[in-house]
Amino acid sequence: MGKLTSWFKRRPTNLSDSGQGGTNESLPPAHLAQTRQLLSKMKILPSRMRVNRATGARPLYRRIWFWAGLGVGGGILASIYGISLIDRTLPDKSELNAVFREQTLTIKAADGSILQQQGEATREQLKLEQIPDNLKKAFIASEDRRFKQHNGVDAQGIVRAGLNNLRSQGVVEGGSTITQQLARILFLKQEQTIWRKLKEVRLAQKMEQELTKDQILERYLNLVYLGSGAYGVADAAWVYFSKSPDQLSLAQMATIAGLAPAPSLYAPDKNPEAAKRRRDLVLLRMQEDKVITPEQRQAAVQEPLTLKSSSPKRVQVESPYFTSYIQKELPKYVSPNVLKSGGLVVETTLNPSWQKVAEEAVAKTLRNQGRWENFKQAAMVAIDPRNGEIKAMVGGKDFGKNQFNRVTQAQRQPGSTFKGFVYATAIATGKSPYDSYEDAPFVVDGYEPKNYSENFRGSMNIRDALTRSVNIVAVKVLIDVGFTPTIKLAHDMGITSELKPTYSLALGSNEVNLLELTSAYGSFATQGLHAEPHGITRILNRQGKVIWSANFKSKRALDADSAAIMTWMLRNVVQAGTGGAAQLDNRPVAGKTGTSDEARDLWFIGYIPQMVTGVWLGNDDNRPTYGSSSSAAYTWHEFMEKAVEGMPVEKFPKRPKLDGRKGTIKAQSIKPKQVLNRSIASKDDDSEGESARNSEESGSSQRRRRRRSYSQEEQQSSDYTPRRRRRDRSESRSSNSSSESSTPRRRSRRVESDSPRPRRTRRELPSANSSGSSGSSSSQPSWRDRLRPSQ
Repeated sequence: MGKLTSWFKRRPTNLSDSGQGGTNESLPPAHLAQTRQLLSKMKILPSRMRVNRATGARPLYRRIWFWAGLGVGGGILASIYGISLIDRTLPDKSELNAVFREQTLTIKAADGSILQQQGEATREQLKLEQIPDNLKKAFIASEDRRFKQHNGVDAQGIVRAGLNNLRSQGVVEGGSTITQQLARILFLKQEQTIWRKLKEVRLAQKMEQELTKDQILERYLNLVYLGSGAYGVADAAWVYFSKSPDQLSLAQMATIAGLAPAPSLYAPDKNPEAAKRRRDLVLLRMQEDKVITPEQRQAAVQEPLTLKSSSPKRVQVESPYFTSYIQKELPKYVSPNVLKSGGLVVETTLNPSWQKVAEEAVAKTLRNQGRWENFKQAAMVAIDPRNGEIKAMVGGKDFGKNQFNRVTQAQRQPGSTFKGFVYATAIATGKSPYDSYEDAPFVVDGYEPKNYSENFRGSMNIRDALTRSVNIVAVKVLIDVGFTPTIKLAHDMGITSELKPTYSLALGSNEVNLLELTSAYGSFATQGLHAEPHGITRILNRQGKVIWSANFKSKRALDADSAAIMTWMLRNVVQAGTGGAAQLDNRPVAGKTGTSDEARDLWFIGYIPQMVTGVWLGNDDNRPTYGSSSSAAYTWHEFMEKAVEGMPVEKFPKRPKLDGRKGTIKAQSIKPKQVLNRSIASKDDDSEGESARNSEESGSSQRRRRRRSYSQEEQQSSDYTPRRRRRDRSESRSSNSSSESSTPRRRSRRVESDSPRPRRTRRELPSANSSGSSGSSSSQPSWRDRLRPSQ
């Protein structure tokens, strides 16, 4: 081994077996393999280096092609990694179809018209074929002349823009394509960074793969910001020229197309000279691209820049009480993340035609009756009871001054409208509308309900008690059926507010809001089925995909027979009772009036088979009014008379047979600790009626001097007393001041009837102080008629 080592040190040249390039003292060929193996074990030289020395070649790390290949390969790997890194920050492939900006919200009516927009929203989205051809070509000539040729990024355009900017020593042309601009509009912020630009380029390439050129151009023309609050060409045409896009001249189209690079710089309403220069440049490019002829260009250049400015339509809000309600409802149906990302389109149930009629009816009532009956606010809501869709909503007098929505936010005492649930419970327990109760002085556990007139009628059946809105009978019925069944039925029918088990519950002492009360009465119209009231039908995301749609199922709240009997009874309230002002020509109407203590709240909830509408009148500060619920019924009539135009006439179901009926609800009678019944003092009917007529004028003057409690039956009442009413004497009908001995004519108008009577006009309706029955009017107009504004 020592001799071999010393020999190798003396001969450090080639180890080849042929001896070429070495001396005559090379190793024998037979020992070459053994020598190589031995040197490798001794680690005297690496095998690769040994081969290189043996062949005379340079090491790889000294070769140019090695480093060139390494650089190219590394660059490719880095590019792949960089692209993957960028792609991870970009929207998902499915989101590239977005048609709305982020942070926008568009609320639409049932017919597709826009009610409200928030954020950077486009009021009017146009299809590409709706946009004039010259307007499309003006934008292409101005922003992206090779739009049809490139795949999202135009290298030639970038070079050309760079040279032009260098030549002019300023930024006169951009290199971004229309696709890049659309990517920035939809998904990116406006910061000027390399990273944002890289993402923009990558997004543009991906969008070109997913969308056609026409789809990209359509989105761009609908979303591009063009100054003065205008988003998209339709908005710009309106804002600058008060026209639709198809009405624009060639010069006006070029003016709008020239705004895209810098709307604040080229805005014609702020910098007309710069706008003209930019317009002329766009026209020149259109001529160079052979889009227009030299003659067309010359004529457009000579056209004066005449503006006719208008406010952006997107700032307009229709039906603000309804749209504010919709915005508060949105979190129920979509997650906070979806709301935060924005770009939502909310399709609602609102009928714009009915909404307009509702607003007019409320405004008319406030302008006329409101002045002389001392109420300052009103609210109305109309619902399709078959599916729960809200068709109209007026939450107050002026949304601009007060955004408080009196349909959904105001909790008020419903007065006698709540009696509908008390009597419905009684009917559902198996009681007959002809079951009789004694209308007489009555005290239960220290609570003494009073009729408004403080007169008593003796024995009367449930139907008549509802028609005349007799308080004492309502309390007695509540005692018979129980608190629990009544409260449960009211909740099942749609009342969501808390109801307390007190005797005054029968007279509407528990506060509710107009929306839930109206919705609950809709359960009568649908034969006992209740659908949750709602204002949203669908919610669409930025890609136009439905992310939520309404699917509210009707639930059985009351059996069909009991609902039909209640409708038959409530029809009589309108035909021969306190709701006479709500009658419609040739169309059956059912409903109930209601008035709280001192006429602080005036109600009417009425329905036809296809619609239920509720009306409330009063004051926000809870001040008493001088009015009656007949004003609410008349407001209902003013709305419904126009809303039902063209609507088929549907009849309510016939009243079912009363014999042999079995209850569907089990009564849970209340057992009072103490009950005190008193007898009725007998009076001669004729003398009582004469006394009521003689007291008419004195009662009127006293009501003018003092704030009194007006019952919902004031429209047809004639016997007022000067004493202030107790709080629980919410209302009681006294259409004639005699006791049960009414005239035969009066009785004939209270028998069962399935045919509606012709509607009486407002002046023909009995006044609050008229005497006699509801079927006749006084020969002399009362003070209320004399003060009534002309219609």
